[in-house]
Amino acid sequence: MPETTPPVLPEGSGPRREAGLLERLGRLVVRRRRVVVLLSLVLTALVLAVAAGALNALSLSRIADPASESDRARRVLAEQFRTGPPNLAFLVTAQTGTVDDPAVRAAGVGLTNEIARQSGVAEAASYWSRDDSPALRSRDSRQALILVHVPGEVNEARQRVGDLAAQYAGSRAGITVQPGGQDEVFREIGAQARADFLRAEVIVIPMVLGLLILIYRRVSAALMTLGIGIFATGGALAGLRVIAAFTEVSTFAANLALVMGLALGVDYCLFVIARFREELAAGAEVDDAVVTAVRTAGRTVFFSGMTVAVSLLALLLFPLSFLRSFGYAGVLVVLSALIGALVILPAALALLGRRAVRPAAARSGSGRWAALAIAVMRRPALIGGAVLALILLLSSPALGLRLGLPDARILPADASSRIMADQVRQNFGQEESDALYVVMPEAGDPARLAPYAKTLRQLDGVAQVDTYVRNGGAYLTVIPTAEVLEGDVGHLVEQVRAAEAPYPAMIGGSPAEMTDWRSALTERIPLVLGLILLLSVLVLYIATGSVLLPLKATVLNLLSLAVMFGVMVWVFQHGNLSGPLGFTATGVLEASMPTLMFCIVYGLSMDYEVFIVSRIREEYLRTGDTERAVATGLQRSAPLVTTAAAVLALSFAVYATGGVVYLKMIGVGMAVAVLVDATAIRGVLLPAFMKLAGRANWWSPIS
Repeated sequence: MPETTPPVLPEGSGPRREAGLLERLGRLVVRRRRVVVLLSLVLTALVLAVAAGALNALSLSRIADPASESDRARRVLAEQFRTGPPNLAFLVTAQTGTVDDPAVRAAGVGLTNEIARQSGVAEAASYWSRDDSPALRSRDSRQALILVHVPGEVNEARQRVGDLAAQYAGSRAGITVQPGGQDEVFREIGAQARADFLRAEVIVIPMVLGLLILIYRRVSAALMTLGIGIFATGGALAGLRVIAAFTEVSTFAANLALVMGLALGVDYCLFVIARFREELAAGAEVDDAVVTAVRTAGRTVFFSGMTVAVSLLALLLFPLSFLRSFGYAGVLVVLSALIGALVILPAALALLGRRAVRPAAARSGSGRWAALAIAVMRRPALIGGAVLALILLLSSPALGLRLGLPDARILPADASSRIMADQVRQNFGQEESDALYVVMPEAGDPARLAPYAKTLRQLDGVAQVDTYVRNGGAYLTVIPTAEVLEGDVGHLVEQVRAAEAPYPAMIGGSPAEMTDWRSALTERIPLVLGLILLLSVLVLYIATGSVLLPLKATVLNLLSLAVMFGVMVWVFQHGNLSGPLGFTATGVLEASMPTLMFCIVYGLSMDYEVFIVSRIREEYLRTGDTERAVATGLQRSAPLVTTAAAVLALSFAVYATGGVVYLKMIGVGMAVAVLVDATAIRGVLLPAFMKLAGRANWWSPIS
């Protein structure tokens, strides 16, 4: 039965100031339409010119927490001992015989000395120069390693690493040389990410344009919407280029900027244009229709943008430049998309008028989405419970989520540094390139180091310990076995740190740096997630004036995230679909990716929530009937949300065919999440919940 009680929220309640500002903005843009369009074209050209150089300004920063013990150890190694963990390695394979054969030994020694003399190389050591160190020889004695330390700022060092890798890769004097090592791996990841970005750009932009033409049936409207998406992407890339002049910004941020720029640009334009068409169909003049669209749909777009920005802005709380980069990209994308949708698009609509859009269908609350909502609200507990059970089933693999550390298997199997890393993993019993460094800036009596080194050698997972005394201090390299590196190397790091050293010591090296990275990440996760939930609830409360609806939105968003994590664990951790998707499962998910994807998906889910609930609220204020408001609001907003979700899902899915596992995870996980959210969550669970809550949906303590 329809409710007869007057609506708790009277017509016109809510944040009047924002509505007034948007109406004035709409009228100003309409009056100055030609000037706004002209200035927008100039601004877009300028933004794209700056954005064109963004990829070259971005980098793939080292996995390190700048406030960690391991990072301090890296700095002391560089400043006091003029050394550091090797960031470039060469795998030398004897074409015949073993690495101990005189001809192979001579070639290996000569190659080691030649590399050591190269500019930019601080240190080069090998199996042959380190007295036939077992840690640098394969089990079958056919392969040996040369380890190289190239110091300097991360981009400069990786450029030099890439030059050296290209220079020495290949065959010479009875040996075959393959480059690899940490910085070469990450250099190749950065190069692959850039290639995936350019490839996605070529695929996504025409694909989105084709979809928009099908949706609008007007080329002009499709081009306007795509133009706003390109403006949002360009604005974000231009901003990232500026930020990169002051701090490290990850290459992967460009990939997010491309997809989210197009997605949010399309998203926001769809709602503004749809409302513009509705007003024209109701008999409004073009100028009035534009102003009304900015005042109503624009308000929804504004609050939607704030929810996305809040979710991604929280990434800036992490002390890790990799995650902070996505925070920069997300905020820049939202700001650019809002400018495009609330300023540039209304001016273009006012200029083109009715030529921009095809006539809208008659205003009606009937249709497939309305019918679905009505059917769900007849049996909300039964239908909602069944869909909830299905979602929980799809989410169940997430209970087995295991977080781990990245390695070369992020890259495609045919990448040169990945091939080298796979051979080392298979053929060597230990990996000195992943050694732990025990750094003691002051070591007065070197004789006290021997018992300590013996203690470290007795730890489980330690293959070899070497001691070096220099410049009044000392450092030890603790070389782990291949088996411990395949497991949780963090346990070995904890054991080494727990062992009592004869002098104050810092533990560094690649395993310690990655362990400290994971610790810094996990320590901040409760703060970041709590802040996202709190601020998004606050933004949605301001948008709706309801206490219950933001809480309901939070629960529904978490269900979308649960499905995404379930799919990620099933696919990428367990390795299902690894063949078709072309990746190697490691049994864990790299720790930063679930956090990053939580922030992105939560923001986008709340984005859809704002669109749908704002329209439902508008209908409720008009009629005072919750069921009718849900059916009508869903009918008028859900088609737009599903269209926007389809565009976003297809855009993200392009990255599932890329070369870097990180991007594959984002592509698959995001595509699944937004489609589930825009259909099962918003189409079934939302009306079921609102039916069960009844008048409580609209309760507010200040009403």
